Amino acid sequence: MATSRPNVVVFSLLSALLLVSTMAASAMEETFVQCLLDNSHPSHPISEAIFTPQNPSYSSVLQSSIRNLRFNETFTPKPFLILTALHQSHVQAAIVCAKRDNIQMKIRSGGHDYEGLSYVAAVPFFVLDMFNLRAIDVDISTETAWVQSGATLGELYYRISEKSNVHGFPAGVCPTVGVGGHLGGGGYGNMMRKFGLTVDNIVDAYFIDVNGRLHDRKSMGEDIFWAIRGGGAASFGVVLAYKINLVRVPETVTVFSVAKTLEENATDIVDQWQHVASKLPNDLFIRLVIDVVNSSTQADRKTVRVTFLSLFLGDSKRLVSIVNENIPALGLSESDCIETSWIRSVLFWTNIAINSPTDVLLNRTPSLVYLKRKSDYVKEPIPRAGLEWIWQRMIELQVPQLIFNPYGGEMAEIAPTATPFPHREGNLWKIQYVTNWNQGGLEAANYYIGLTRKLYGYMTPFVSKNPREAFLNYRDIDLGVNHNGRQMSRTCFS
Repeated sequence: MATSRPNVVVFSLLSALLLVSTMAASAMEETFVQCLLDNSHPSHPISEAIFTPQNPSYSSVLQSSIRNLRFNETFTPKPFLILTALHQSHVQAAIVCAKRDNIQMKIRSGGHDYEGLSYVAAVPFFVLDMFNLRAIDVDISTETAWVQSGATLGELYYRISEKSNVHGFPAGVCPTVGVGGHLGGGGYGNMMRKFGLTVDNIVDAYFIDVNGRLHDRKSMGEDIFWAIRGGGAASFGVVLAYKINLVRVPETVTVFSVAKTLEENATDIVDQWQHVASKLPNDLFIRLVIDVVNSSTQADRKTVRVTFLSLFLGDSKRLVSIVNENIPALGLSESDCIETSWIRSVLFWTNIAINSPTDVLLNRTPSLVYLKRKSDYVKEPIPRAGLEWIWQRMIELQVPQLIFNPYGGEMAEIAPTATPFPHREGNLWKIQYVTNWNQGGLEAANYYIGLTRKLYGYMTPFVSKNPREAFLNYRDIDLGVNHNGRQMSRTCFS
């Protein structure tokens, strides 16, 4: 059968458009690479840090810090270039050239952005990958440390522990998270009720502005210094490193993980927890992880399991006394508790065997899944009937989990205007919605994201209102996106 002439014309036009687009992209890439080379310092050549799709290592470099498999599909937009900066001059060149050519720059330190915004865009873009800039300088005499943005939390914790067994830092419990995005977005951890957030313990920074100029706290000014501690950081430039205050921890801390199902009075325990968790001594943090499991008492039935996961900056005897006085329904005993060092408590919270060599924290490779996350804040206790209703909705949905992180303590003492992180006094706990799956493709993604949104919708009566608050670092584009073209204001740092 002969091909009709209109079809031939259309095909020819599409081929021509594709050719023109490809040539334009190639020209943009060549121009940008030349700009990087022209702005590179002779003593620190930039060529070995440049990876384009033609480079055989391009795919492995791109995928090395992709933590959400939703954004590692064949149809996921890819950067036309990755710059794995080896020196601050490379970062300066990237900023100067991105600004000159009006190209969107994505900044990646650990790749844990839940929506992939540190390595995905809808317009032509490149990735400034910071993973080579991960030096850590711990000074126990001043109880401070300088840490570059490409380091991970695990690397930071390990380097602190090399110098001291009575110092730590109040950051997150996932050791593969990058320092840059975590600190820039107001990251938190299981010592926040004692010491506040990461951003409450930052005292200086090295920062490169949109003109490629390097600043410290004094030269950038207090307004910018305020903004890069919880405001996302990358909207204003690139943070090379943070100077942090270390915090003192006891030689012995205590951890426990106790799981209870509905058949084991989990609702009673959660009800007690929600009324006291924000009022407990600041040394104590008890997280709830709530998921759906098979019932052990009724065949072919599902039930809700609540895991009470704790860090206490003290010994087990005092911990048991505090918990049994305030949450007696949990029935905590010393046999449930493990006394250990602070650095080994990090292993426990990461589900790593507590007796493992601590240098496991230097491993930058996490387990990979497809995932969706959302967040909420709770300001009033949830009525018992409300808890029971939530459990039933979770059993219907089966897959999404809830994590409750208690506030109070030091978090209620710091003014909401002290940093860009406003969620302080008045919050009882923060909710994280957690959904993981293992099937690729849009159909599976839409299904599991839909389950997460349903649970989020069910929680509406019980969470903050006008506005319904959310945590910046739990990136969630369901809440909306900016449309600022290709400017640096759309860069993200994780």
